Amino acid sequence: MKTTLTQEIEKALYYYCIELGGIVVEEVTMPDDQGIVDTLACFFKPNAATEWRCYELKITKADFFSKAKLSFIGHYNYFVLTEELYEKVQEDIPREIGVLVYRPYHQAEDLPAAGTFFIAKKPVKRTLQVEESALTQRFMASLFREVQKAKRMSYGTSYFSTEQLYKELRRRLAEKDSLQADNYYQRFIEDVQLARIESLEEELRALEQDYEFLRQQRQLRKRPTEPLE
Repeated sequence: MKTTLTQEIEKALYYYCIELGGIVVEEVTMPDDQGIVDTLACFFKPNAATEWRCYELKITKADFFSKAKLSFIGHYNYFVLTEELYEKVQEDIPREIGVLVYRPYHQAEDLPAAGTFFIAKKPVKRTLQVEESALTQRFMASLFREVQKAKRMSYGTSYFSTEQLYKELRRRLAEKDSLQADNYYQRFIEDVQLARIESLEEELRALEQDYEFLRQQRQLRKRPTEPLE
């Protein structure tokens, strides 16, 4: 189960990568037993080359020193840490791995994320540790997974078959709590609708951010070029 802080930083990292011009997806399983990348971002360069960046999110010192495989297979690879954790583990970070330190905003009511990042340590560029074609396939598969999740939220209960709905209701009936059995169906519908609303609100914030970016780019293109001296 992810903590609230983990979810907050994941969300901030998602928007951070988008602002840099990347295509980003979370929890991508790597080929060749290279583990699972917490966040993987793809950047298209002017020379038609593709740049891959891997981000491993760590919240606690125990998590940082755990034996879980680190999937640093990209051209650039980063630990994503809180400032407090970075101060504790900075001497243990390999030379070639960069560090993004999370910096929460004081007020974030009108912003898509609750914080941003500063580069505490720059990474060293490396060659890809897996075949790029295999990496691209895993990346696309993970993007498709996210599309499926979004469609479930958009369609609400109509996305699920009758058998799936009954299965979920039977599972909830087996749970022991203070609710009466007659309320389970209504509770299930409310849960689905709430998740759908949250998903649509998230999509709206993303579209607003994209619109603002395009508007600024359009204004920049309209500015007259300064004459040469």
